[in-house]
Formats: sequence, C-alpha cells, structure tokens
Amino acid sequence: MGSRLAERLERLGIVTIQDLLFHLPQRYQDRTRLSAIGSLQPGIQSVVVGEIGLAQIRYGRRRSLLCLLSDGTGKLTLRFFHFGGAQQRSFEAGRRILCFGEVRAGPAGLEMVHPEYQLLDADEAPPLEQSLTPIYPTTEGLGQVRLRKLSLAALELIEGGDGPSDYLPAPLRTKLDFPPLVVALRSLHRPPPGLPLNALEHVDYPPRRRLVFEELLAHHLSLRLLRRRFTDSLAPALTATGRLTRPFLEQLEFSLTQAQQRVVAELAEDLGREHPMHRLVQGDVGSGKTVVAALAALQAIEAGFQVAIMAPTELLAEQHLSRFRAWFEPLAIECAWLTGKLAAKTRRDTLESISGGKAQLLVGTHAVFQDEVKFARLGLVVVDEQHRFGVHQRLALRNKGVSEGLRPHQMVMTATPIPRTLAMAAYADLDTSVIDELPPGRHPIETAIVSDRRRDEVIERIARACAAGQQAYWVCPLIEESEALQCRAAADTAETLIEVLPAVRIGLIHGRMKKPERDCTMAAFKAGEIDLLVATTVIEVGVDVPNASLMIVDNAERLGLAQLHQLRGRVGRGECQSVCVLLYRSPLSANARSRLQVLRATSDGFEIAQRDLEIRGPGEVLGTRQTGVMQFRIADLMRDQGMFSQVEKVAEEMLRDWPGQVQPLVRRWVGGGVHYADV
Repeated sequence: MGSRLAERLERLGIVTIQDLLFHLPQRYQDRTRLSAIGSLQPGIQSVVVGEIGLAQIRYGRRRSLLCLLSDGTGKLTLRFFHFGGAQQRSFEAGRRILCFGEVRAGPAGLEMVHPEYQLLDADEAPPLEQSLTPIYPTTEGLGQVRLRKLSLAALELIEGGDGPSDYLPAPLRTKLDFPPLVVALRSLHRPPPGLPLNALEHVDYPPRRRLVFEELLAHHLSLRLLRRRFTDSLAPALTATGRLTRPFLEQLEFSLTQAQQRVVAELAEDLGREHPMHRLVQGDVGSGKTVVAALAALQAIEAGFQVAIMAPTELLAEQHLSRFRAWFEPLAIECAWLTGKLAAKTRRDTLESISGGKAQLLVGTHAVFQDEVKFARLGLVVVDEQHRFGVHQRLALRNKGVSEGLRPHQMVMTATPIPRTLAMAAYADLDTSVIDELPPGRHPIETAIVSDRRRDEVIERIARACAAGQQAYWVCPLIEESEALQCRAAADTAETLIEVLPAVRIGLIHGRMKKPERDCTMAAFKAGEIDLLVATTVIEVGVDVPNASLMIVDNAERLGLAQLHQLRGRVGRGECQSVCVLLYRSPLSANARSRLQVLRATSDGFEIAQRDLEIRGPGEVLGTRQTGVMQFRIADLMRDQGMFSQVEKVAEEMLRDWPGQVQPLVRRWVGGGVHYADV
C-alpha cells in the first residue's frame, strides 16, 4: 500500500496485518435484506429498492434535492442537501434505485437524508451484502469502504492458512466454550446474516467474549511476568534488629491497631528477603498508614540503607517531613527535604548529604526522582498516594535505586482504596496489604448535604462550634474566582467570613502561599490559635488536627468522590462528634447528586472507591489517563469485571501448563507497553 494510507492506518495503531485483524468493528449494519417501503419505521436503517417518480429542487431555508420513490407498498423521499447537476439528472423518472440509510419522519412523510444509493438497470437484481456490514473506528482521510476492503483482504489471507497463531490452548478453549481465533475474527469482521445487531455488539456474543477475555488475560499475564522478574532480581536483605524500632514504638503516644501490626509484620518479612518487595498498602483515611511506613523505614535504616519517601504535593510532603522529623530525630536519624523550590545552596548541600549517605531519610515531591539526585545506598522507596504521580515518574524513582545489581524495595501507599476488581486487573504484580481497622476512639462522621441558599445557617453553626472551643475547616475548590465554574474563591470567602464572624479567629491557606506563611498558619491552627481555617483542596491529605470537628466543603458538586472522601477524613480524629457539610449550588446534575448521596450513605472507603470507579473510569482512578497505560482495545474494566476471577485461574493454568504460549499472547495484546507495570 502507499505511504499515505500506511500513515493513516498507523494513526489507528495498525502497522501489521495482525493489527488490522484486531481492529474490530464498533457496530454493524444489516444490508443483507430488502425492506418494503410500506414497512419502514423511523430510526431504523434499511435497504429499499424503488422506482423514481419525481426529482426536484426544493427552495426554503436550505436548498435541497428531493427524490420521490415508490415500490407499490408505500412512498419514500430521498433528501440531498449537497448535490450537483449530474446527480440531479441521473434521477430519471421510472429509473430503479437501491438505497441504504436511516429512515426518519419528514415534513411530507418518511424520508432518508443523504442515503447511500446505486442506480439499477430495469431487470438487474438488487446486489445485497452476504454478511452484516462492519463499522470500524476510523480517522481523517480513511473511510469505511477502504477499511472494509482491507479487513476483507486480511481475512482472505488468514483463511488461506496464513493466519495468526491461536495462543489460547485448545483444552482451555473447550473448557471456556470459546471458538478458535480465526473463526472468532471472521465472525466479528463479517458476521453471518440473521443475527440481531444488538447481540453482536454485546460482550456475551461468543466470538467477542473470546477476544475480550484474551485481552484481559494478556494484561494480567504481563503483570504476572513482571512479578516473576521482580522475584528473580535481587534486593538488599534488610534484617530487622529492633535497635531503632523498639525505642520508636516506646515513644509513640498510642498503640498500633491489630491491622497495623499485621501489615507491619508483612512488610518486615518482605524487607528481610533478598528479592525486592513490591507491596501496595491500602488504608482508609485515618487508618494510620504513615506509622506503618515509618516502621518499614526504620528497618531499612537499621540495616544501614537509605529511604526515599515521595508525596505528590508539597503540603503532603511537608506533613510527612514534619512527622518523620518529630519521630526520627530523637533516634539520631537525619532527615533531608527536597522539592523543586529549594534555594541553590540548600539544594547543593542536600544533594551532597544524600549522595554521601549522611541523610538517612529523604522526603520530597517529584524532585526526588530527578537525574541529579544520587543515593549512596537506597534500600527502600515509599510512594504515597501513588495514583497521583505519572507512571513514568514512579518508574524513574524505582530505577534510581538500582546499584551493584540490587533493586530497592518498594512500598506504595494509598488512602484511596482500589476496588478489588480493579486491583486484580491492574495490580497483579503487587502484593497487597489492607489496613482495615481505624484507631480506637474514632467516631463516625455525620455527613449533611446542604443547599448554598442555606449558607447563613452553616455560618451560624460554625459560630456555635467555635464558641464551644471546637475548630473547623472551610474548603473552596479554587484559589481565584472563575466565572466559568462559579466557585467562590478561598480568599474572597475568608474576607466574607471575617466580616460576618468577628468573634471567630480565621486563617487562610492555599497552594500559592509562600512556605513560611503556610507553615505559620498551619502551626497556629494546630495550636488552637485559629478557630476556622479557610483552605483550598491542598489540605485534602496529610493534615491531622484532632480538635477540628466541622468540615464545610463549598461547591462540593465540583469535586470527585475520592477527593470529597479525603477531605471528610480531615475531621473525626478527636473526641467530639464530627460533621461534614457538603454545600452545593443548584441546579445539581444527576451525576453530582448521586456522588453526594454516596458520601452521605457510606463512609466505607472501598464502597466509595467502587462507585468512583463506575463514575470516572479506571484510567482516572489508576492515574494512567495521560500516559495511555491500561488502554484496552476491546475490553472494558468496568463492564468486564465479572471475568476477572476466571482470568486469574486461566493465567495460573497457562503459566503452569503452557508457559511457551504466555509471552506471544502478551506481545499480541500488550506489545511494548509491558514496561509500564515496572513501577
């Protein structure tokens, strides 16, 4: 084929004949049978043959060419807005014509607008299709007719015995009741007549189900192969001595929950092995993931290695630094801090401290993985809120610690629980630990959904709470006013609240403030010198003020479920009954209403995560939307989640009984994208 056609196909990801075969139709048309004009229904695509009675130009708001057809059972108008003189002249009275298009109700009866048509000779039989007509995803400059010709040529090639290998072993196909690959491809590209169109497009259609299953299986196997590769590579064995962990636990003002103790034991066992740990630690808001990470870090430091902790925002990284310094400096552990905003000399000193091994713990934002950061002996990487980082950023940090043939251990933390179905599909290469218990004394948070029209009542509630010695948050989604989003700016809100609440001490915090000013405000709030903290969503994670028992989220309808759940988790940490008020502006969309109702109905992070997945899709939840990772050709993580448990079982069987089929299957569906899961 020519270079121009090849370039257009490449835009669709088609560079081989196999790619062409796996570029499947989105939907189908039935051009295999004629319909009588008298039986036509609006909204249905149909093939008709009729005799032209009249063709004329109609002038009105838009000039159009009208052609009246009849077949003895009824009449149909063909309407063309774009036409030429030759086309008009070809529509001679008495001439037979074959048309395909969607029927709609017109001003003078049923009509088709710009149908596909073919003029017929007087005794010519209507040329009907022998199979259902596929409609493919396409791109500019590449029409359906060309794609159909190409796919047909590819099908003829494979039916001549030159087809793609079937990597799904026959015993498994029989057990799953799947057709062979060539049969499935033929059935999807050129389905036989008589099948209902909606059944063909449904995932339960056996040929489609076979390929959806195979794609999910290939992605799952790719992660299992990576897990094996991690298991086969070497890491430093970080032997626990208790030299640092014992005094650390003694200085804590609280005891670990049973769930925390279980996860700490799992981490300790992993870190003591000579193969890299790759563990995801999930825990709902306030479950105590940070102290678990601290104990893992101490085990690495006891063994003479460095630890890097990476957080997605400067505020969260600062919170970690503050907490780790308070815990670790009494143990004579040096903690370093690295962000993109450090002064040149401070940055140089920090980099020297890391490369020389003096800094035993490094806390920072994405600056931690930049090329100039060199570690002396990196033994453990902790990535917090991992889904907020780009995939390639996390990969860069993991590769950074590779030295002398040893990889660092990696612990990934998230307070946004990942639904089990999604974890099975996307994290098959990770061991997972769940901190499924909140510290004792945590009270359920009462959640109220309140209209913006009742803002005055909400302000009165703040006044009463602060007068009783409690503290409160008021969260605004944006820093500056935006007419498009109609969100109140945090600064404007703070000014308004200062006017109407003269007896309440009010502070303001947002991401664009200078660090010293932000630190000062946060310290004052923690110390009880500020009653009401007006903030943007920078306080979403990591902020811990037990006396704060009231959370107001302004324009709550603008935020996602996971973000609202995180914000709500900033309260409920003390003895008082805590309340979260979701303040919304009317009118509420159906989607926004369902999000807010989910928050009111449950505080279970896993249930909220499942609903978040349904609303936003897996790409957003996994943090892979921008990178194109976990992009499936025909599978859908939400729609097809019922297959995941069977995919796991079949993957086990293939790895055990047909290992030679695994890599080719992964290459077919995942290709060069396997490295993404290296993070």
